[in-house]
Amino acid sequence: MHRLLPLHTLGIALLLSACAAPPPAATPAGPASPAVASLKTPSSGLPPPAAADQADAAPYGPAVAARFAEPVVRYDTHAFAAGRDDYTRNDEMAAALDALIASPARGGTRIAGIDAGRSQQGLPVRALWYSRGHGRPVVMIIAQQHGDEPAGAEAALVVARELATGRLADVLDRIDVVLLPRANPDGAGWASRVSANGLDINRDHLLLRTPEAQAQAMLARRFSPVVAVDMHEHTVVGRYLEKFGAVQRNDMLLQYAMTANYPEALTRASEQWFRQPLLAAMREAGMTTEWYYTNPTPAGDLRLNMGGVQPDTGRNVQGLKNAISILLESRGVGIGKLHLGRRVHSHVVALGSILTSAARHADALAALQRQVGDEVAGLACGRPAMVLAGQTLEQRDFLMIDPQTGADTLRRVEWNSALVLRPLRERPRPCGYWIAADGAALVQRLADLGVQVRRLDRTFSLSTEPWMELSRREVPRPDVRGAAADAGQTIALVQVGLQPVTPLEAPAGSWYVPMDQPLGNLVFAALEPDTQNSYFANRLVDRLDAVRRVVAPAPR
Repeated sequence: MHRLLPLHTLGIALLLSACAAPPPAATPAGPASPAVASLKTPSSGLPPPAAADQADAAPYGPAVAARFAEPVVRYDTHAFAAGRDDYTRNDEMAAALDALIASPARGGTRIAGIDAGRSQQGLPVRALWYSRGHGRPVVMIIAQQHGDEPAGAEAALVVARELATGRLADVLDRIDVVLLPRANPDGAGWASRVSANGLDINRDHLLLRTPEAQAQAMLARRFSPVVAVDMHEHTVVGRYLEKFGAVQRNDMLLQYAMTANYPEALTRASEQWFRQPLLAAMREAGMTTEWYYTNPTPAGDLRLNMGGVQPDTGRNVQGLKNAISILLESRGVGIGKLHLGRRVHSHVVALGSILTSAARHADALAALQRQVGDEVAGLACGRPAMVLAGQTLEQRDFLMIDPQTGADTLRRVEWNSALVLRPLRERPRPCGYWIAADGAALVQRLADLGVQVRRLDRTFSLSTEPWMELSRREVPRPDVRGAAADAGQTIALVQVGLQPVTPLEAPAGSWYVPMDQPLGNLVFAALEPDTQNSYFANRLVDRLDAVRRVVAPAPR
C-alpha cells in the first residue's frame, strides 16, 4: 500500500502576493478580438439574460453583508471593470485565452490552446494546457459547468494568468495544468444552469449526452489527470431562507469523490494531501468552509444532503477514473453580483492550495494512480462490488446566519452524510461484459470515457450470466436536489436477477469489455443495469440481452 506523506501548512501570504492585481480599469483590458458567434435563444426555451440583476437589493440585511467583506486583493477580469453589471462575456473569454497563448510565459512554460469541442450552439469549448516538459502529472481544472455560477470562470482567468507569469508558475516545475475556464458557454451567455437542450452537464459525465460533457471526457482521456477540480457556486438564500429563515454562512463548500467503489487509498489522499491544507489556507485567508451540501427543492423537505454519491457528476466520474477529484462551491447563486470579489478570491485561494499540494506530491500522485489502477484491474472475476450505495442519515447541529441581525443561528437538521456509504445492493464483479454487434453507439460512449473495448474478430465461446428482469418502472432520474434536469425524460428503473451461467457463442463483430483494466469501476457503473445512471436505465442499451456479464476470462 502506498504510504501517505505528511501534511504541510500552506502560507496564504504567498497566494495573496501571487494573485494581487491593480484596481480595475474603466474599460476592459486586453487585446481586441473578433467576437465569437453570438448567442441566440436556445430551442429549449431558455429565457434571455436578466438585465442588471446586480442592481437588485440585497436579499438580507447589512449586518449579513458585513460578514463578507471584499478582500484586500483586487482582480482585473472584465467582470470587475467599472460600470459592468455582467461577467466576462464569451468573446472576452476567447480574447483572454488568445492573449495568454500569444504572450511569453515565465520559466519556459509552453501554453497551448486546446479546442475540446463545440457547445450545442456552436461555441468553442476551449482549454489551456500549461507544460514545461513531458511526462509530468496533470491537474485538470473545470469551471462554470453551470452557466449561472460565474465566479469560478472569473477565478479561472485569474489563475490562468498567475500560472503564466505569477507566483503560481512555480508549480509547473512539477505538474502540468489543463484549465477549462468555461465548460458551458451557452449557459454562461444566458445565465442558465443547464445546457441549451435543458440538460445538466454536471449530471452527464457517465452518459455523455451533451457535447459539453464529451469535451471534458476528451480532456480526461487525453491527459489522465491525477487531480481534477470542478468549480461551482452554491445557493445562498432561496430554499434556505424559505425553509430555515436563515442565510448560508460559508465562503466555500467542498467535497471530494464519494461514490460506490471509489478506492479507499484515493479517499485518504484526498483528505490528507488536499482537503486539510485547503482548510488551513482558507482559515488564513479569513474565510469559512464546510462540506458541500444542498437542500432538496420540494417544499417541506428540511434535510441537508451532502453532494450525491451517484456516478454521474464530474466529481464522482473523475474519481472512478482514479483521480483525486475535488468540488469547490463558492457562495453565489441567488445574490447576483454581490460579494463577487470575495467569491472569486475564495476560488483563487482554494485553487492555489490545490495546485501547491499537487506539486508537492506530484511523484506520489502519479504512483498512487498507477497503483490504484492495478488494484482495480485485479478485482475482476468475482470480487464483490457495490451496485448501489446510499448516504447515511444523521442528526447534526448546523450553523447558518440570521438574515437581519447577521448573527450565527443554530439549526438542528437531518444530515445525509456521504462520508460513510451504505451498501444498498452488492454483486460480484464479472470478468467482463459482452456487447452485441449492434451496440456500436454504446461502445463509442465507453471509449469516449477512456474504457478499453475489444471487437471480436472471430466467434468465441463465452460463459455468461444473463440478467432477468423482475420489475420495471418509469421515473424521473433522482438527484439530491430532487430530480436531475433531464428535459422531461424518464428512466427505466429495473430490478434484475441473475440467471444460471449460460454458454454464448459470441459472433465476430460483437464486443468484449474486460474488467481487468484500470477503469473497471467505471465499466461496472455503466453496465450493471439496475441503477438510475446505468446505460440501460437511460436507454443507451435498448434491451437487457444486448449486454451480458462474462464470468470466466475470455480467450485472448
